[in-house]
Amino acid sequence: MEAFETGLLVGILIGEGHFGGDGKQPQITVRMHTRHEALFHRLVDLVPGSKLYGPYQHGGRSYYQWMVRGPLLRDTVVPLLDALPLAEIDTHAYERYSDMKARYHL
Repeated sequence: MEAFETGLLVGILIGEGHFGGDGKQPQITVRMHTRHEALFHRLVDLVPGSKLYGPYQHGGRSYYQWMVRGPLLRDTVVPLLDALPLAEIDTHAYERYSDMKARYHL
């Protein structure tokens, strides 16, 4: 991944990312309005194997949801994020990310 692409991914994860899981496996999720469709397709291109779901209509909202989980998260995204100074960039995002890693033993 080029520097710009890494920065784009990290910026989106800091601003919109949810670091969690389903109780069995960790996942990173980004959910935004359908007007960001092109950005979601860019995320899928940046992280091959990630999934894009939607568009969904719920409660008057229209949105897409992007997810990365499983071996792709563990073997590709976690090492990428671990190599960056996330704690220095955004403490709140770093704490959420660290909690996910601890909960799922990453």
